[in-house]
Amino acid sequence: MQSTVNYLWHTDDLLGQGATASVYKARNKKSGELVAVKVFNTASYLRPREVQVREFEVLRKLNHQNIVKLFAVEETGTSRQKVLVMEYCSSGSLLSVLESPENAFGLPEDEFLVVLRCVVAGMNHLRENSIVHRDIKPGNIMRLVGEEGQSIYKLTDFGAARELDDDEKFISVYGTEEYLHPDMYERAVLRKPQQKAFGVTVDLWSIGVTLYHAATGSLPFVPFGGPRRNKEIMHRITTEKPAGAIAGTQKRENGPLEWSYALPITCQLSMGLQSQLVPILANILEVEQAKCWGFDQFFAETSDILQRVVIHVFSLPQAVLHHVYIHAHNTIAIFLEAVYKQTNMAPQHQEYLFEGHLCVLEPSLSAQHIAHTTTSSPLTLFSVASETPKGLAFRDPALDIPKFMPKVDLQADYNTAKGVLGAGYQALRLARVLLAGQELMLRGLHWFLETLQATCRRTLEVTQMALLFLSNSLGTERFNDMARMPEIQELKRATELRSKLRAEAEVLSRFPHSITEIQASLGSLSSELAKNRDQVHEDRSIQQIQCCLDKMYLIYKQFKKSRMRPGLGYNEEQIHKLDKVNFSHLAKRLLQVFQEECVQKYQTSLVTHGNWMRSLHEARNRLRLIGCSVAACSTEAQGVQENLSKILDQLSHQLLQDRTKGAQASPPPISPYSSSALKDLGLHMEELCEEMKLLAFDLQDNNRIIEGLSRVQSAPDV
Repeated sequence: MQSTVNYLWHTDDLLGQGATASVYKARNKKSGELVAVKVFNTASYLRPREVQVREFEVLRKLNHQNIVKLFAVEETGTSRQKVLVMEYCSSGSLLSVLESPENAFGLPEDEFLVVLRCVVAGMNHLRENSIVHRDIKPGNIMRLVGEEGQSIYKLTDFGAARELDDDEKFISVYGTEEYLHPDMYERAVLRKPQQKAFGVTVDLWSIGVTLYHAATGSLPFVPFGGPRRNKEIMHRITTEKPAGAIAGTQKRENGPLEWSYALPITCQLSMGLQSQLVPILANILEVEQAKCWGFDQFFAETSDILQRVVIHVFSLPQAVLHHVYIHAHNTIAIFLEAVYKQTNMAPQHQEYLFEGHLCVLEPSLSAQHIAHTTTSSPLTLFSVASETPKGLAFRDPALDIPKFMPKVDLQADYNTAKGVLGAGYQALRLARVLLAGQELMLRGLHWFLETLQATCRRTLEVTQMALLFLSNSLGTERFNDMARMPEIQELKRATELRSKLRAEAEVLSRFPHSITEIQASLGSLSSELAKNRDQVHEDRSIQQIQCCLDKMYLIYKQFKKSRMRPGLGYNEEQIHKLDKVNFSHLAKRLLQVFQEECVQKYQTSLVTHGNWMRSLHEARNRLRLIGCSVAACSTEAQGVQENLSKILDQLSHQLLQDRTKGAQASPPPISPYSSSALKDLGLHMEELCEEMKLLAFDLQDNNRIIEGLSRVQSAPDV
């Protein structure tokens, strides 16, 4: 046990150890509160006095929620060693989070954004106080869990920190070599003499490596054999990196250097976030300080990401879930353009459903009017065009599984088990995403189908109304009376118009049957969708993979424990060998379930989804043609009836004129018609005048039908 005046700790409770100090978990003697104490060793006192006290001075100057708090500076009772009493972060460091097999391929998107937010906020506080950290790395970013279960990350270990303004330089070298700026690496690791001075941007390089590590689970610059075994190549990779590249690797001994300009496909970050993050990494991982961003631009660009909101969009034609990052104050037009960049679907062709309802997005409105979305409840995007669904692009986890060596090597076996377990967790994550993708496909198809069925009902209703109106119009007495009238020019024209109405009625009469056929096909497809949704809900592949992982994790924990021992006894070694065999069998079973139950079903579902989408698009196009034809027929019928009305008006007016002339003139003029014919014509014209009122009423009905058809035609097609 060791202690100061107010704190007590045991040397077994070691949290971390460096070249000049060790950190222990300690307790306040009075309150029992847990703290972390940093105890400096003898080597630390060999440093200049100003260097020894620098960390105390820096920590006293800082006060921020994303920087580990300094509570006190005390001394041990016997050796009078300096002790920093600091805030205790119970959940380890970001490095320990990344070393967990679950995060072998990087952090989930939500957790990465928490890391980004905390690191940016902490670094901003350092720059406000003119402090350069000089040893930014995952091991110096501590994690604790807040009261609501959220992660909080804090910068720690300010042993290398010093005050430095933006335009100042320093020549001393500190840091961890994988995260060091290349210029510092050249002097500190390669021991090459050079007179370069360093500025505050060296922290930006370390932040870039740290963020890449957090996003992918691996370092960005890796020579063959690893950074610590091939230091010259490590330096070459970082200094020869082309502009825009964010990673470089050497995959075989003496092999070429390979550059990456994007994050790996195994990364858990969405393409929407990657498109925002990659340019930042490219501009802070710049060797030449003149080309590297300054902190002002770094803070501006990262703050821009952190201030955005994410809108989840599932593209039904592509069967892909997109994360669209926009500002809440942006217009919907900007959102539609952002969707276009990710889906290549032009804004004018984008149509949306949300929770089964048509979602009309007015481009001029604020994006705040868009419904709140999640990965399980996104906007469903569809379009006029049909395309082959792409589905999720992913790398087979089997390609990343290492193999055990035949002989017993506790450290190597632990490393292999960790790698296999990491690939297993990646398979579990992919299995969940693939299953969720199938659910989104089926749900989106179901909603799409329901809207088409509703369109069928509306179109059928309007068509039947139009047919009823035409039937009533063609069956009225006035048309029958016209047939008995003398053949004057106006009556001939009326007869022609009547024939046109009959032709329009014949065209319309064919549509109800077509609509009924579409309804039948949609009903059949609905039954198929229901069966597939039941099958997806009954899928148990996730549970099978999880069961394998749970058993593998127990073996991994034992390997982790055994690696600390110098060796194993005979019986323990036999058990260890059996564990290796069982571990391998479990991994094989896990991959078999993933391939046969997850991947194959997903690929089959993509093919089926493509066929169903084509069927729905065909039905949609047929409905659109029918709707346009019904509207055209009704418009034509309206025109015909308007012309008939004019003819009747003319005939009525003619009759009145003839009567007036007949009363004034004597003797009556000689008529080309017989007296009986004129008498019949007069009687018929009087009847037609009476029927004008009925025609006006019919025209009003017709106008209502046209308006209904116009609404069908102008409503968003589905």
